[in-house]
Amino acid sequence: MQTKDFYFELPHDRIAQQPLLNRDESRLMIVNREEGTVEHDTFQSILNHLSSGDCLVINNTRVLPARIYGTKDSGAKVEFLLLKQCQGDEWETLVKPGKKAQVGSSFDFGKGLRGEIIGLGSEGTRIIRFHYTGVFLELLAEIGTMPLPPYIEATLEDQERYQTVYSRHLGSSAAPTAGLHFTDNLLDKIRLKGVHVVPVILHVGLGTFRPVKVENVETHVMHEEYYELSQESADILNRAKASGHKIIAVGTTSVRTLETCTDASGTVHSGHGMTSIFIYPGYRFKCVDALVTNFHLPESTLLMLISAFASKPLIMSAYEQAITEKYRFFSFGDAMLII
Repeated sequence: MQTKDFYFELPHDRIAQQPLLNRDESRLMIVNREEGTVEHDTFQSILNHLSSGDCLVINNTRVLPARIYGTKDSGAKVEFLLLKQCQGDEWETLVKPGKKAQVGSSFDFGKGLRGEIIGLGSEGTRIIRFHYTGVFLELLAEIGTMPLPPYIEATLEDQERYQTVYSRHLGSSAAPTAGLHFTDNLLDKIRLKGVHVVPVILHVGLGTFRPVKVENVETHVMHEEYYELSQESADILNRAKASGHKIIAVGTTSVRTLETCTDASGTVHSGHGMTSIFIYPGYRFKCVDALVTNFHLPESTLLMLISAFASKPLIMSAYEQAITEKYRFFSFGDAMLII
């Protein structure tokens, strides 16, 4: 299976630069795997596709204000993007320009936060050890900015619009964007219908969104990301499955958490740790029955995952329709429901 098989041409004006005023008024494409059909609606209509007893699984990670700027003793300015905490006060970071952040370099970030490059990570990343007084996340909240994807060129005035309304646990380098369509009011209606809204955690790393650089899909290696699924969530999911109800995952991050925590018999287990699960066509799903997702980049692992969940021909055909029908793509774009 070749990476180029997942390429498609996307006009630049289809890339959403700003979120809609009302989150749940985005468009919703409904893709039926069994019938091979595509329908068009609005996101609020998702309620019509959920039944009492079903489980809507949400990733309640929260995006870190992970972009910070440091100054070397020489006066040079360097941009750091925190990717993941390695241990203690050591973080793996993307650095720009990298040539100004050699091992041994020190940086002042303000508010009493300093850092030293102590090693090299994978694919040109740097490992930095921070020194500070107080609480690191509180300092980060003061000096950091939201790490919007590079394809969003517009300025985001309200940083909370890149957070889901149910975000709780700081740790992501990017938002689980399928969840950006939900409002508190819509979630209330979903719960009133008898649907269980079940939280999991997967702290999204930028590796999820990086293009696949190998020609052969099977040789791609995913970056590790932290996941967590509580015993309470596992119990709700297992009861629903045993009763014949559906598990609807909100976003590919929720899918990857669920599939990591589900054994071959279909039983969901609580747990936490690091996952590098890579789902592409040929994968046999153990837990997920339906999926809410955004429209993804060409040749991305996200597009490969949804192609595994439906079928590659069906998904690529749906994407052609999305372009023709002028759907909005990527983080602030419209949504797809695969049933």
